[in-house]
Amino acid sequence: MAVSKDHASCWVHKDLTVTTRQIQALLTAARASGGKDECQVRLTGIEREYLMGTVIGRLGGYSFRGTVTAGNGSNQKGGKMGAGYVNLQKQRKRQQRKMGRNEEGSSSNRPELAAFVLALRGTPVTVTKPMLYLCDNQALLKAVKRWVGEGGKATLVGVPDANILLEAIEEL
Repeated sequence: MAVSKDHASCWVHKDLTVTTRQIQALLTAARASGGKDECQVRLTGIEREYLMGTVIGRLGGYSFRGTVTAGNGSNQKGGKMGAGYVNLQKQRKRQQRKMGRNEEGSSSNRPELAAFVLALRGTPVTVTKPMLYLCDNQALLKAVKRWVGEGGKATLVGVPDANILLEAIEEL
């Protein structure tokens, strides 16, 4: 379901019949004001079937034997940036931060890197308990991948957001 101030859309399978009552219930829920919903992962019944078919489920994220952590960053109008993460097994384990200074500038990758650093710092990782980090930012994945197994070959000279990338590398 997609909702904006002026419009709501909901896509369903072509063979599904949706009643007026169901449409009204969706619109009521979409228009409700309040805080953000918290993600509650329940691997039972029909929710299990759905979740196991998602990208995370198909990659084995819900049965991962380590810590599964998801992070995200945002870059809003006016250069306001924020970053946060949540540990999916211990949903109370989460952090979020406002970030950025005018002299650093703003970018979409900077808050994503900050969320990654927060997750690395807040999640104990060992050989027997690795961390699976979930994100939706290809630039973050490319920036970090460049450093995997490179040792002293790679350099931060000219790299955008080098100071925050250095923090991630030091944590790794």
